[in-house]
Amino acid sequence: MLRASPQFRPALAGYCQGIAEAPPLAWPTIKLVDQLRRYLVCYLLIHNYHAWKSAGGPLPTVATLQATLGSGARQAAEMVAALKARGLLRVEGQVADRRPKLLVPAPALVAEIGRSVRLFVAAADRIAGRHPGRAVRLADPQRLGEVLYRSAAEVAMRGTLIHPFPRVLYFAERDCGYLLLTVVLGAHYAETVPGAPAAVPLSRKAIAERIQVSLAHVGNMFTAAKRHGWFAVGGGRLLAIASDLVDEFERWASWQMVHFDRLAALVLADEPEPTDEPEPDGARAASRDPAGRRPDWPLSAADQA
Repeated sequence: MLRASPQFRPALAGYCQGIAEAPPLAWPTIKLVDQLRRYLVCYLLIHNYHAWKSAGGPLPTVATLQATLGSGARQAAEMVAALKARGLLRVEGQVADRRPKLLVPAPALVAEIGRSVRLFVAAADRIAGRHPGRAVRLADPQRLGEVLYRSAAEVAMRGTLIHPFPRVLYFAERDCGYLLLTVVLGAHYAETVPGAPAAVPLSRKAIAERIQVSLAHVGNMFTAAKRHGWFAVGGGRLLAIASDLVDEFERWASWQMVHFDRLAALVLADEPEPTDEPEPDGARAASRDPAGRRPDWPLSAADQA
């Protein structure tokens, strides 16, 4: 239903623009979290904190994080040390017993881990015509952290949303690869969607500077994409892109919108609606998916409602 909306592709073009913009975290800190395995450590760290704070879960300690990750126990300890060193995590003792050290995510970490989440909700706001929308209210790290907590709890029960999308997963597993993919898709929408944001120059140098990785790393991802027939870049512009890659990205995006917009609605359900907040960034109006397809998502009847 989302993909059949005339607002879907313009909203997704805005999402790509929002992801490609300079993040609030300074480089090279952003590279610490913009890779799937490291992102998941932070995602689960936020889940554990809110599960303890809001739902009586176990103490959000390194041991709890390691147990949650299973085979990633060593990586968890290394990530905790790196996040603490960059001021993205506080380690606190309890008032009654200072021996257990609680891992408290900083607002900046919640904002960065939830940046794509908030932009997907902003896209859903645009499609639904909500003014103001839910994404504006997710600027509050407590609300956004609660959405991430609920998301991780559902993923633990149902499995991840990214693994059914192998090419999105391929880029997400590489340093800043998802950023590069959204820049490329943004260039595609700039050429095909009226009123979409202008494309970012796609030269290796421009991309490397924008996502703060080496020229060689960008070149390797471009070469792999061309070899697999996913997209081709030359002369600083997008030369070709596979229609099935666009379709996969749009199905992925629609799943993300449904998942996080529904959770945002639950988190915000008991709060009064704002009346004068500005519109969220990250989407524009009007185009149509001519195929009118809807995602093949195995939701329960309650979730579909």
